Amino acid sequence: MIIGFFAATRTAGRGSLTRAFIICIAFIFTASAHSQQIGSPLHTNALNLDPTVRDGYQHFYNLDYDGAISRFETVLNSNPQNPMAYDYVLMATVFRELYHQDLLDTTYYAHDSFLNSKRNVPVPDAIRQRIEFLTNTAISLCDRQIHDNSRNANAFFARGYARGMHASFITLVDHSFVAAARQGYAARGDSEQVLQIDPLYADAKMAIGIQQFAVASLPRIIRMMVGIAGVSGNRERGLQLLRESAAHGTVTAVESRTVLSLFLRHDARYQEALVVQRGLAQEFPHDYLFRLEEANLTKDAGNGPAAIATYKAVLADAAKPGYFIDPRLQMAWFGLADTERGQNDIENAAKHYLQAAEQPNCSDWLRRRAQLNAGEMFDLLHNRSEAIRLYQLAAAGGGDQSQADAARRYLKTPYAGK
Repeated sequence: MIIGFFAATRTAGRGSLTRAFIICIAFIFTASAHSQQIGSPLHTNALNLDPTVRDGYQHFYNLDYDGAISRFETVLNSNPQNPMAYDYVLMATVFRELYHQDLLDTTYYAHDSFLNSKRNVPVPDAIRQRIEFLTNTAISLCDRQIHDNSRNANAFFARGYARGMHASFITLVDHSFVAAARQGYAARGDSEQVLQIDPLYADAKMAIGIQQFAVASLPRIIRMMVGIAGVSGNRERGLQLLRESAAHGTVTAVESRTVLSLFLRHDARYQEALVVQRGLAQEFPHDYLFRLEEANLTKDAGNGPAAIATYKAVLADAAKPGYFIDPRLQMAWFGLADTERGQNDIENAAKHYLQAAEQPNCSDWLRRRAQLNAGEMFDLLHNRSEAIRLYQLAAAGGGDQSQADAARRYLKTPYAGK
């Protein structure tokens, strides 16, 4: 099925490939932060308003995943029968691993290569088992609660949330696009049940909005491949639902704004996306990913000089002790280098690709990608010996091999593009 899915997307052309990735990563940023807005307990799980839960989210806002998990584990120990407690720990565990794997930089998904990447993501068995346990336990608890009370809106929401988190994980780590698409559809179904029970449960609008936009963005042949041929979608309706959950949600307000920015970026509505993203960056100035995404969007909008200034501002703040927690500086250096490359500043692009590769917490995949790109820049600078050295590093045996074919090609023939 997965082979057929890839074949269909390749046949449909580059535009379809770009559209196809949306359904695969629709839940990627749905947990990048949680809202500080406190809604009515009549339309949310009361546990969402618990002070320890809110404190855990504050740590999560600042990408202090360990601090968030510690607090969420405390909540879970006190509420072992509440599926949302498992969802909190699941969310933080999944996104801590994605962050450590350099998988939360949206530039990775802005190109068609994401779909057929050879990238291997080496998740430790203990973390994978923990994620599966949390997902399965949350869903099992919800199933029992729904069996006992078919109008339990909180159980439907918690089940959809767990499915969405797991879809993020298997999409990015395992490239299990078909399974993730079906989980996303199931999450939409759970959220629709929530709104039938309680039309004012605004958080439920997020999953429906994501699916509305994602399905409408996919060609029919791909919907058939992933088994959702009969599912309807409407892009503008999806964006409107995201705006509503952003405005009125209790635990999805910030996630909805994050996804809204991503979808607007997908549709090349860069100025609208920037308004949303700048609001997030201003509200959470110590969230490294929000700040980085503002720079990425500025680059995509075609304002190279402003993007360069924004990347440099992020790096300057990162140099301040304690400003960011565990910033993955390779993402900013790589984005800066890419922008300089687009501005034909080849010398600085080469230098900053090397900066990305030299970061001590850089994943093997991003390091070799940066080495390959740096090699290309040195070829353009007619420094063939340095280019060869970097191609050899990118093509070395062991570890990630997703850059190896291109590196070996340029070892034979110097890069001559841009």
